[in-house]
Amino acid sequence: MLTHLPTSSRASAMAAAAAFLVGALAVFGRFGLAGDVHAQPVPVPGLTASEFVVRENGVRREVLRVEQPVTGAIDIALLVDNTAASSPYLQDIRQAATAFVKAMHATHFISLVTFGDRPTIAADYTHDLEKLMGGIGRLFPLEGSGSYLLDGLVEVGKGLAKRKPERAAIIVISAEGPELGNYHHDEVLAALADSGALVTALVLTPRAVTRVNDATRSRLVVLDRGPAASGGVRYDLITSMALTEKLKLVASQLANQYRVVYSRPESLIPPDKFDVSVTRPGLEAHGTPARRRS
Repeated sequence: MLTHLPTSSRASAMAAAAAFLVGALAVFGRFGLAGDVHAQPVPVPGLTASEFVVRENGVRREVLRVEQPVTGAIDIALLVDNTAASSPYLQDIRQAATAFVKAMHATHFISLVTFGDRPTIAADYTHDLEKLMGGIGRLFPLEGSGSYLLDGLVEVGKGLAKRKPERAAIIVISAEGPELGNYHHDEVLAALADSGALVTALVLTPRAVTRVNDATRSRLVVLDRGPAASGGVRYDLITSMALTEKLKLVASQLANQYRVVYSRPESLIPPDKFDVSVTRPGLEAHGTPARRRS
């Protein structure tokens, strides 16, 4: 099952200049057999400014220009499950993470974070492939460990909020074992919103979790609402063998974002609601605010 945003995606807007706002987004078309709801969301290049519609609190704004692909580095936090529940998927997780960092490290900053027993930085934000591969090589399931994904997301979110990258992405690989994190889902979602990051979740669900505590419920909410609120996507995978192809797709989506610049009246009060969509039939827009690197 593929969960995705509707054609009109929402994100809180941030002022980039006195009378302009800048947003980064990906536009997807679904290509496959007619009626196939599982068709892949493939990035669509070549859209013009006239094909984008931007609204603030329901009021349409003038789109001035679009740039695609967007240049400049993305801060990417790759959160990888190394709990006991990840043990059957270790080889596929390593293979997928390796393919992703090899595709993205040259032009983007990548960090590798594990969350078995506690959030641990296996490699801090870097272009260095050797350091990233070293972190992947140290990925081992911790025997008897539970997930602290909620804590990891809060810590990563706070770190990105301090770094203030122009663009940021958080990618989660979760094996859906017992969650032991210490944060309520509202706290985690707030930290993700403050980070300004696009959130993508790849959730391995070969079987349902039989014991659901409060922390596990919070994780379920975060992995559902977090991607949708940020302009990202959640992928539910019934086999870990699909991880590599899905992470390649995520890499392609990040590499083919648009920057949309539009005008707005000067105001000290930001809009409560920001909508961006495209007029070309059959496409969907996933929008995330762009920010200036401090």
